Amino acid sequence: MSVEELHPPGVDQPRMLLLRMPVRSYSIDEVVLADADEVATFAIQKRRDEHLSGRWLLGQAVEAWGLESTGLMVHRTEHRAPYLRHIPGLWRNTPLPSISIGHAAGWAYVALIEHGWRIGIDAESANRGLQENAFNMMCKGEELLALQNAPSHAIELWVAKESVQKALGLGMHLNPRDIEIPIGVSNANLSIGNSKLQLVNWVYDSMQVSLAWGQFSLSIRTPEDALLDATRAAMEEGEWGVGCKTTRGNC
Repeated sequence: MSVEELHPPGVDQPRMLLLRMPVRSYSIDEVVLADADEVATFAIQKRRDEHLSGRWLLGQAVEAWGLESTGLMVHRTEHRAPYLRHIPGLWRNTPLPSISIGHAAGWAYVALIEHGWRIGIDAESANRGLQENAFNMMCKGEELLALQNAPSHAIELWVAKESVQKALGLGMHLNPRDIEIPIGVSNANLSIGNSKLQLVNWVYDSMQVSLAWGQFSLSIRTPEDALLDATRAAMEEGEWGVGCKTTRGNC
């Protein structure tokens, strides 16, 4: 299977890894980072193939990063943003990279970025057009006027906004009209709420690709975190001991 590494122009830090490959059919047994229950919800074969291809490619990216994919699993936040975590019970706390997964025009895309950062990747065929009556669904105010005057930048703007939504871990819970991006600019620095992101757009093999990243992390708690907190609380209350209460006269 042909896996390609992408190199966003002008970006040399932080550490990140971008891969893509053609979508193909996989069985669930071939994809370590797939969840059988989630895959079972896909009624359409195309969606199943895209999902499994993305998860298979994520496994390749994780291994290339220097991690063992067999010790990891993919979870989702309340906004369905995917993230890596160690399999419960392994008691590992090695910092893990943040991830983003996308699919477009028969391709699967995966992006990893070092711990402490968030990343979002999106792509569409560069030749794909958008109807002008859809412009006000993703823009407003001066940005909408600018796009109406330069409609050829519509697909570039759309994938850029989707990459920002992914980087922030919000998806469509963040209205694209609330993301303002300079039209026709390949590299930009953005402020969305309290978050600052960098954005780069480029065309690769007839695909419009967009990458957004910023130095912040999702607040994610694991079952191990809850158990450790409960243990710490018990120790502070004096209810923790080895075979007896750790107070004088109880042994």
